Amino acid sequence: MERSAALLLVLALVNVSCCCLDPPAAYRFTGAVCRLTYPAAVVLNEKTTEVIQAAFQHAKYPSIEGQRSIGFGTVKYGFHNLEIHNLSIGKSEFELKENEGIGISISNVSAVFKGTINYGYGSWLLDLKQSVDFEVESQIDLVINPKLYCGKGKVAICKEINNVSNILADFIQEQAEQFLSDGDIGVDISVTSSPIIKSDYIESYHKGLVIYNNTKSDLSTSVFNPSQLPENRMLNFWISDGLLDPLMSAAHHDGRLIRNISGTELTDLFQTELSSARPEVLNKWLSSEGTMLKARSVSVPHLWTTTEGTSVRSVAGVELLLDSQDMPALYFETDVTVIVNASYAEKKLILKATAERISITKISTSEGPTETEENLRSYLQEAVEKMGIPKVISYLEPELTALMDEQGLNLFDLINPEVLPQDGYVIVQLDFGFPQHLLVEFLKRTLN
Repeated sequence: MERSAALLLVLALVNVSCCCLDPPAAYRFTGAVCRLTYPAAVVLNEKTTEVIQAAFQHAKYPSIEGQRSIGFGTVKYGFHNLEIHNLSIGKSEFELKENEGIGISISNVSAVFKGTINYGYGSWLLDLKQSVDFEVESQIDLVINPKLYCGKGKVAICKEINNVSNILADFIQEQAEQFLSDGDIGVDISVTSSPIIKSDYIESYHKGLVIYNNTKSDLSTSVFNPSQLPENRMLNFWISDGLLDPLMSAAHHDGRLIRNISGTELTDLFQTELSSARPEVLNKWLSSEGTMLKARSVSVPHLWTTTEGTSVRSVAGVELLLDSQDMPALYFETDVTVIVNASYAEKKLILKATAERISITKISTSEGPTETEENLRSYLQEAVEKMGIPKVISYLEPELTALMDEQGLNLFDLINPEVLPQDGYVIVQLDFGFPQHLLVEFLKRTLN
């Protein structure tokens, strides 16, 4: 049973609002795919067995009581102080059976069960009670062949371990929803189809619909095809632009693409050397007391991915505000397209952005039209490329890293993760050390 729990760490997912489809029919509604390869399942098996054995070295269970009427009286019984000690698993093996299920063989499972049996018989003539302490050592071999299917809104398995899978499914649902949610922004990762089992991997398909203020995005033209996913790493994710683009939109509507810069941070920013001379009027504004620069997205950003990277197009509005003036000293809008490539190393997100297109579409100053406006426009265009874009990246890297750490990503041992941009989607592939804290937390909740 613990084997199935380990494998279901990736497969046990949230409720779905529609019937599951056959995989080919589900592809066009798929926003995210997870492929767990055989080497990953081996690691999950080994580590899960260790955690299970550690958890059941001394575990307690609630009392069980009942009664039954027999003849003219009632038999009452109860099991109290139930404990299990020294659970050990001699050997645990599994096999991924293509298009069928998971073959599980667990041999030489032994444990000591302790407790007290209370029983008695009562009637109008007689009242007998007895209490017996017991200690039983048990050993058993198990062979289970669970089949994964899509039923009752979940990735489920056959009846012999259905209860365990449901408990685990609920737990993983909470963990996944927590990781993919922040404030009013969330992602619906309901399954669109039953998992596919091959001899060397398990693959699951998910909607990947962005939820913002209780409104879901739409995805019905996914470009997913199984041939797009590699098999040479332990864990592989396929993520559609149909998921990433609505995330950008939700961040815009949620007011997250706004930044105010002032004080020494603003002064240091304008120390960046540019080939264009800084206009004198800008020097005058920057030398004023209480100067603040405010940047925000003024239209919904658009995102798309090619083999060169993930392109993002956004129109940003920038204001330079002075304490002494009610109106901005400077306001301009810039239409920017950048190509971003992401990587993850030393538990930090790394973003590299290259400007593809920059234009200043609107400009106004508190001093009205001047003869130096073209010089100002030229300076601002270069400033956006060499000051603005790097500054935005310097904010995004630690903030996105912190957001992922809040959801526990830093607790995983991610080995050589790679982010591979493709046409219309991104592949994330990695090896990993087992996230033992997840199963420990799951066991704590279950046993308590």
